[in-house]
Amino acid sequence: MRKLIATVFNYSLDGLLADQDTDFWKFCFSLPENSRPDDEAYLAFLRGAYAHVMGRTTYEGTSKAMLTSPDHPFSDLLTSGRKVVFSRTMRTAEWANTTIAAGDTTEEIDRLRQGGDGYIIVWGGVRLWHSLMQRDLLDELRVSMFPYVAGEGTRLFDGVPKSYELELISSAPSSSGIVELRYRRPR
Repeated sequence: MRKLIATVFNYSLDGLLADQDTDFWKFCFSLPENSRPDDEAYLAFLRGAYAHVMGRTTYEGTSKAMLTSPDHPFSDLLTSGRKVVFSRTMRTAEWANTTIAAGDTTEEIDRLRQGGDGYIIVWGGVRLWHSLMQRDLLDELRVSMFPYVAGEGTRLFDGVPKSYELELISSAPSSSGIVELRYRRPR
């Protein structure tokens, strides 16, 4: 069964995501390793995914960014990769290799997990993360923790189960203070 791995970018020490046009957002993209997302290990992680899962808002923003920036390091691999967008309102998807999942979230994820090796990367958004956590479907959580107290932004863990235990797999600091954290859900 394929693992479901959620990725969380631009996360502050006080538990907030960088919302567009905030000071935290500007800080995130002022750091060299965040403005040039070409780390070979991370690109290999993305290439190894069986599928890339997104909510509608994340899908719309990511597809627009990748289709208008063909030189972005993620563009080719995301455009050619299998994508599944969770939405009850979308009827069509213009980005190549995209399927719309409009049914029961657990059943849709269970179908994706069946079969061979690999893993499924969940890019977001927050409502999709919440839904997956509430259903206890995530196997792993990868968080890019920034050295920043944001004070404003979206809380990732609002509305999730009262108790949600995670085990640290690894932590890797960068020279600018970003810490890449990997957690797994004990089963």
